[in-house]
Amino acid sequence: MNFIIIHGVYASPEANWFPWLKKELESRGYDVIVPKFPTPLDQSLESWLRVFSNYESKVNEETVMIGHSLGTAFILNYLEKTSKKIKAAYLVAPFHKLLGIEYDEINKTFLDKEFNWEKIKGSCSKFFVFASDNDRYIPPEVTEEITKNLNAEFNIVPNGGHLNKESGYEEFYLLLECIMIDLD
Repeated sequence: MNFIIIHGVYASPEANWFPWLKKELESRGYDVIVPKFPTPLDQSLESWLRVFSNYESKVNEETVMIGHSLGTAFILNYLEKTSKKIKAAYLVAPFHKLLGIEYDEINKTFLDKEFNWEKIKGSCSKFFVFASDNDRYIPPEVTEEITKNLNAEFNIVPNGGHLNKESGYEEFYLLLECIMIDLD
């Protein structure tokens, strides 16, 4: 089994809880890839897919993808386009549409569309959603919609904000615990 962690807008492989999770998973013997995507300069779905093409040979039925924020929209787009199937997707602070916030313009190429939920579900065996009850960017109804569309297992994090460093998440034990329980 291998893991691919996808960061979001204005982030990097060194942001938030990504280095911590990478280290935790590697210490358990797993291969972990955390690609660096262009953001904010040259940020587009096309440029991210181009970067990801360097890692696509690693994607197989034992792959687990983990995305945060815009990284979840990237995963949805990837699963919609690929002919491969992955083991699981963990979507942290996910969204699938424009939100009427300051990041809409830079995120537009990922979100200004209707997703083919059946194709996405056919490309992944199991979905998990992690969201907080006080995310300042993502309304609860967006989280509910994506959870329902994917038949995902839903995990609410009380007072978790955007589940990023600014909200106190440089480590994310609940996510690691769920990964270990659900996939071992």
